[in-house]
Amino acid sequence: MTQQAAALQTYNNELVKCIEDLCSKREELNSQIKQEEEEKERLQHDIRILSEKLSRVNESLAQRLTARATFDRTIAETEAAYTKILESSQSLLSVLKQEAGNLSKATEPRRKAQ
Repeated sequence: MTQQAAALQTYNNELVKCIEDLCSKREELNSQIKQEEEEKERLQHDIRILSEKLSRVNESLAQRLTARATFDRTIAETEAAYTKILESSQSLLSVLKQEAGNLSKATEPRRKAQ
């Protein structure tokens, strides 16, 4: 019976050692889980902060794009009006030159036919 008792004691010791190893591994795993949960919380916090920043940047960008479109439209309208002014000035100058020429002819003394 002592041999059986010794075998039983050996099995018991191995069983206790296996249980202790499993508990140790569980504690190590539990520590890793806590670290990853903390990292997850930090990352979620960072994501919230970045999402808020992204939202503000998108809002600002939309306003700036709208302002730029207004500038573009105003510039285009102003350039078109300025082009019309230039064309009108050119036409006016041409008409004025023609009238000045006609007036010069009209005011020249007439030569008597000989």
